[in-house]
Amino acid sequence: MATTARSALEVAQRAPAGSRSARRLRRAGKVPGVVYGGGEQPVAFEVDARVLRQVLAHAGAVFDLRVGGAGATPVVVKELARHPVSGETLHVDLLRVRLDRAIQATVVVELTGADVAPGVKEGGVLEQVTREVTIEALPTDIPDALTHDVSEIQIGDTVTLDSLAAPAGVELVDDPELVIATVTPPRLQAEAEAEIEEEVERVAEGAPAEEAEGAAQEAGGEGEGAE
Repeated sequence: MATTARSALEVAQRAPAGSRSARRLRRAGKVPGVVYGGGEQPVAFEVDARVLRQVLAHAGAVFDLRVGGAGATPVVVKELARHPVSGETLHVDLLRVRLDRAIQATVVVELTGADVAPGVKEGGVLEQVTREVTIEALPTDIPDALTHDVSEIQIGDTVTLDSLAAPAGVELVDDPELVIATVTPPRLQAEAEAEIEEEVERVAEGAPAEEAEGAAQEAGGEGEGAE
C-alpha cells in the first residue's frame, strides 16, 4: 500500500544562546527553534522564516525534520510563538513523535453555520468561549481543526465539548462540560429585563406597590422603545 509523502523541513543546527542572539536571527529573516522528545537531547536550530511558513501552511499535523543534513525525523509543532501585532513567528518548538503512539495535541475549534442560526438572526450574540481544545490521537490522525455546526442554535443555548463530534481515532481529553460557545440575548433587551426584575425585587422587599408598579412599567416601556 502506498504511503502519502510528508512535507519536510530542513533546518540548520545552532548553538543555544540568549534573547540577543534570537533577535539577530529574526532581523536576518530567520526563526530560532528547538526540537524535543523521542528519548533524545533537545537540539536548537534556525530556519528561514519563509521556508517555515510555507511548510506549516501545506503540511499536515506531522512533517519530517532534517537537522543539518541528518536523517528525517517525524515531528509535530509543540508551540509556536507569534508577535502579537505583526503575527510573525518568533520561535517554534517541535516534538519528535512515533507514528504508532498516540499523543496529546491542541487543535482549533471552528464554528460553522452561525450566519443562518435562528438565535443570531433574532439579534442574539454568539460568543465562542473556547477556541482550542486538547485531543489525543496518533500523530497521523490529528486533524487541522474540529468543526461544529451551530446553524440551529437559539438564544440562551450553550454548546459544550460533549456536543462536538470527534473524527475516528480522535479522543477529546478536556472536561465534557467545557463551554465552547453561547448565544446571549441582545444587550438592550437584557438590560430592560434586568431593570424589571430589580423593581419586582423591590416590591418583594416592601417598597410601595404603586411606586414599584409604575417603575416596572416605565422600565418595560424603555425596553420596548429600545427594540
